Amino acid sequence: MMTQIAKRTKRHRIKGDGAYGYAFIAVALVVFALFTAYPVVSAFIISFQKYKPLGSEYVGFENYINTFSDSLFWKSVTNTVVYTVLTVPVSLFLSFAVAILILPLRKKLQTAFKAIYYLPAVASGVALSVVWLWIFDPMPTGIFNRLLGVFGIENSNWLGSSSTAMFSLVLMAWLSSHGTSIIIYLAALLGIDESYYEAAELDGATFLKKLWYIVIPCLKPTTLFLLVTGVIGSFQVFQNAYLMTGGGPDNATTMVGLLIFNNAFKYFEFGEAAAQSLVLAFIIATISFIQFKFLGKEVEY
Repeated sequence: MMTQIAKRTKRHRIKGDGAYGYAFIAVALVVFALFTAYPVVSAFIISFQKYKPLGSEYVGFENYINTFSDSLFWKSVTNTVVYTVLTVPVSLFLSFAVAILILPLRKKLQTAFKAIYYLPAVASGVALSVVWLWIFDPMPTGIFNRLLGVFGIENSNWLGSSSTAMFSLVLMAWLSSHGTSIIIYLAALLGIDESYYEAAELDGATFLKKLWYIVIPCLKPTTLFLLVTGVIGSFQVFQNAYLMTGGGPDNATTMVGLLIFNNAFKYFEFGEAAAQSLVLAFIIATISFIQFKFLGKEVEY
């Protein structure tokens, strides 16, 4: 009798704990449903429509056909791929190198450098873009032109030329916004067991050998995470192209995100913009799957 009562009490307690658990995540579920799930479902529905505020017209796959037959869409995809290939690997290398340099410092100095490098991530993206517009100012007063003038290089309109506009955006990405990656790399470095270094020193390992045989293998999960998130962020880049060049000149810096924005809020082609956004999501998902498939084989979590 007592055993049955105990089992019944335990069963009710488990049910009660489950109810409390659902109550705690209810707010997060509602936010996810309203601001993530609903927009995705709406975009999927709108991608098959000629969207109008007062009654939309079903057009089937017309928006997708227009997307795949649009040369500007493929040019924007090419620009986005070029931007990603040029920025993500270099950004990861720079973040890793800075984290390695910060690691031997005292804790207070580490904290100071982490705050300094993370500060641009807190600052407004618009404010940062204004600063970079000043740096790339085509007039002789522009910092970049003044710096190159020291070496006898003539002034250039870096953002106004189709041959240099993409390089300008890439350079901006190289020299800014590494704070998050640096902090993540530094946390991973601090998590490596000191016994590995001690054993390597007993075998006479140099700094480079420790780096190659201990640090890099131990940081594979961190590197894979930053690589995947970095590629996703680069494929969704919008702010830099919109504020710095507006996609020009001659669409040399038109990224997919900027093209979707223009189609939706400049030309009011919401159906086509929705189709392009879903195609972009598919591209990102495919690339992420490939990264996990081929780069995550030897990664242990």
